[in-house]
Amino acid sequence: MNAQLPIPDKPLNVLVTKTLTLSDVSAEEEAMIAEAAGPGAVVTIVDSPKEGVDYAADADVILGITPKWLFEAAPNLKWVHATASGVDMFMYEDFIDSDVTLTGEKGLVGGHLADTAFGLLLALTRRIKTAIELGPEGWTLENREMMRFSEIELEGLTMGIVGFGGTGRHLARRAVAFGMNVRAIDAFPVPPSDGVTEVEGMEALDELVGVSDVLAVGLPLTEETRAMCDYEFFRAMKPTAIFLNVTRGEIIDGPGLEQALREGIIGGAALDVAPIEPLPADSPLWSFDNCVMTPHTAGASQYRGRRNLERFCRNLVALREGRDLEGVVDKQAGF
Repeated sequence: MNAQLPIPDKPLNVLVTKTLTLSDVSAEEEAMIAEAAGPGAVVTIVDSPKEGVDYAADADVILGITPKWLFEAAPNLKWVHATASGVDMFMYEDFIDSDVTLTGEKGLVGGHLADTAFGLLLALTRRIKTAIELGPEGWTLENREMMRFSEIELEGLTMGIVGFGGTGRHLARRAVAFGMNVRAIDAFPVPPSDGVTEVEGMEALDELVGVSDVLAVGLPLTEETRAMCDYEFFRAMKPTAIFLNVTRGEIIDGPGLEQALREGIIGGAALDVAPIEPLPADSPLWSFDNCVMTPHTAGASQYRGRRNLERFCRNLVALREGRDLEGVVDKQAGF
């Protein structure tokens, strides 16, 4: 999706709100923003969106997160560049219906998420989770045999990827390196890459769910995808298949996943996200040997903040030159 805003007729006023994925802005990075924003630009950097309210009235552009109360304080706002890969927090009616353009990390985030995804997958298939939990007891003959006789090799297995965006493409690249066969589907026509020769449409979902040994769901959170991975979804998977999700936990129906694991109708679950976050200590998901989880930390990378900041600066220049912006979000579609 392309977006081209009118060339500004006055110096830009840029408000930067620090967030979890942009926790600091160095003096060098501030200078980089100022240079990209052009002569006479005003760049204000605050420690949180809350602190941005006092400066929002004059802002043309915001880099960060824009809750409804910050949006309402910014009547001159024309463009927001998000410091988050998921943009469901922007999907309130006033923002969706406004003329404000939304861009973000779309297509940039994926490598570090895929790293965690494969770490979780290997923790299950190679019984690394079991070995760590057993500690010294893992060296007993009984436990060593239990692990050796139940370990799974990924080579030759099929990974099905539902949603072939940045994370999906990086997952495919790693799966191919492990010798896996990869099939991918997406709701929109997107080019194949990274070992996927054809990206099929969502009409192939049922078939993909049924043939995948590892089923990775990387869809954005929308009203259509919320809780789509329910008990019936899991029941259609192979009884040995592993469900993998490192993007949006609300796509999972919690009771449905719990029931599927309890009844053994899937082989396991590898999750960086949960149906409810933080996942309560009494959640049954903690009790399953074939469920491994990290606490929504896959989004971290030493490169992430700078990578997105560089895109933002490229977009500032594009705005001043009347060119299309990168990473444009379709607000009506929600991603």
